[in-house]
Amino acid sequence: MAKIFKTHKRAAVAAIFAAALLTATHALAEMSAEELAKLAQNPVGNLISVPFQNNTNFNYGPENGTQNVLNIQPVIPISVGSEWNIITRTILPVISMPALYPGDDTTNGIGDTAITAFLSPANPGKLIWGAGPVVQIPTNSDRQLGNGNWGLGPSVVVLHLEKGDPWVYGVLANNIWSVSSDNQGGSYNNGLIQPFVNYNFSSFYLTSAPIANVNWNAESGQQWTVPLGGGVGKIFHFGKLPVNMQLSAYYNVITPDDGPDWQIRAQVQFMFPK
Repeated sequence: MAKIFKTHKRAAVAAIFAAALLTATHALAEMSAEELAKLAQNPVGNLISVPFQNNTNFNYGPENGTQNVLNIQPVIPISVGSEWNIITRTILPVISMPALYPGDDTTNGIGDTAITAFLSPANPGKLIWGAGPVVQIPTNSDRQLGNGNWGLGPSVVVLHLEKGDPWVYGVLANNIWSVSSDNQGGSYNNGLIQPFVNYNFSSFYLTSAPIANVNWNAESGQQWTVPLGGGVGKIFHFGKLPVNMQLSAYYNVITPDDGPDWQIRAQVQFMFPK
């Protein structure tokens, strides 16, 4: 009897959860494409989403090969009372590394995982911000795909998003220092700056979100990768589920000697209710 009661209780909880999920999904589906696009463009938006961002880098390494990095980037918001949210952003890269010297083979696997936890106001105005720690975890499956040491640093994002204004723009930045230097790859000190600007039309949007990277430990002239470019994005629906898709291209105006020249970025972002 107790077993039957537990089974019915689980079924009732599952039914309540499914009903809540369906209601929230309907609410998202009823938003306009422009509203959904602006929600997707907010890095600290109060929305569960799972972006798959694929970056193809051309003329990478001493052999001028093609590197491919698929970033799996789940975003999960956590409410802290009525005033604050913690927005967790995880980046797990799946990498295809080309040959780096004659006779070398392509190396496939996963790289190091980065997890950021932004503390952000739950009810911001048109100026939105988030700040918190970023942790680098040595999950790389091969020595060519990452570093064996843990890392830690600060991360911050600031953006402008206003109802009725088609522009969404801001900047995200972080810097990660290794907390040890004993393992494979040694110590590191790496920074990232990503300015972004989007202009939203009723059915699509224009976007530019170049990711500049800096290796502070590298020699002078070999530290920075600075891209310029942009692309286009659009909200689609798979049934009631909104999906944000975009395609863009970037040219590296500054790059280390063995850095890539061009990058093609394609992204598919599944948007779920919180």
